[in-house]
Amino acid sequence: MINSLVQAILLGGYYALIACGLAFMFQVMRIINLAHGSLAILSAYMVWMITDALALSPFTSLLLVLPIMALIGWLLQRVILERATKGGELLPVLSTFGLSIVIDNLLFQHFGANTRSLASYVGDLSWESYQFFGLWIGKLPVIILGSAIVVIGGLDLVLRFTALGRQIRATAFDPDTAGLVGIDARKMAAVAAAIAMMTVAISGTALGLRGTFDAYAGAPQLLFAFEATIIGGVGSLWGVLLGGIILAIAQSIGALIHPQGFLLGGHFVFLLFLFARIYLNRDFFTLRHWFGKRVKGNPYEH
Repeated sequence: MINSLVQAILLGGYYALIACGLAFMFQVMRIINLAHGSLAILSAYMVWMITDALALSPFTSLLLVLPIMALIGWLLQRVILERATKGGELLPVLSTFGLSIVIDNLLFQHFGANTRSLASYVGDLSWESYQFFGLWIGKLPVIILGSAIVVIGGLDLVLRFTALGRQIRATAFDPDTAGLVGIDARKMAAVAAAIAMMTVAISGTALGLRGTFDAYAGAPQLLFAFEATIIGGVGSLWGVLLGGIILAIAQSIGALIHPQGFLLGGHFVFLLFLFARIYLNRDFFTLRHWFGKRVKGNPYEH
C-alpha cells in the first residue's frame, strides 16, 4: 500500500507537469487550450527527431526544442487566439479543438501509427531505482516530479516577484486598464503563450521518457491535464501539483479495487471535485447576492 502511494505521488508529478501549461494559459488569458495535449505530442516528436538524427541526449534536444515551442506559442497567440477571443468565449475553444485535429492528423500522416519512445536514449536511467526502507523508487519519476516542482515554482516566482510577471498579471486582470499604464497587452499575452508552450515541451519530453507516444496520444494527456487542473483549482499553480497527486492517488486506489479501475478512479474523483466547485460557487454567489441586497436596503429592516 505504501509503495502504491509513493508511486502515485511520483505519477502525480507528471500530471502536474503536463497540467501547469494548461492552467497557466487559463489563469493569464482565460483560454482553455484544447490543443494542449497535441502540442505536447508535437514537442515529444521534435525531441525524438533531434535526438535520433544528431545522436544527442533527449535533455540536450529539449534545450533546442524549447525556443521552437516558444515561437509556436507566440504565433499561436498572435495568429489564432488573439483573433478568436474577439469572437466570444466559445470561439477560442473551437479554434484550439480544430488545431488539435490538424496537428494529430499531420503527425499521423508523417510518422504513421508506430509508437515512439525516448527511454532507449537515456540508457539505464529509464529503469534505475533508489532503494529507501525497502521501497524501490525510480530515478526518472523522481526527476520528473522534481522538474514539475521547479517549473511550477519558477512560474510562481516570475509571476510574483518580477516586472514581467506583474505585467502578465495586470494583463490577465484587466488588459484595457493595463494598456492605460503603458503595458503592451498583446505582447504580454504572446509572452505568456510562449512560456506555456515551453512547459508543454518539457511535459512532452517527460512523456517520451517515461513511456511511449503516438500521433493520437494527445487526447489522453489533455484529459489528465484538465482533470488535474480542475481538482487543484484553476487559479493556483501549486494547486495543480496537488491536483495531479490527488488524481494519481485516486487512479491507484481504483486499480487496487478493480484491474480496470485505474482511469475510472481518477474520473470519479474529478467529477466529485467538479460538482463540489460548481455547488460551492453557486452558494457563494447566492450569499453575495443576498448580502448585497441587505446592505443596499434598510439596515434596520427586521
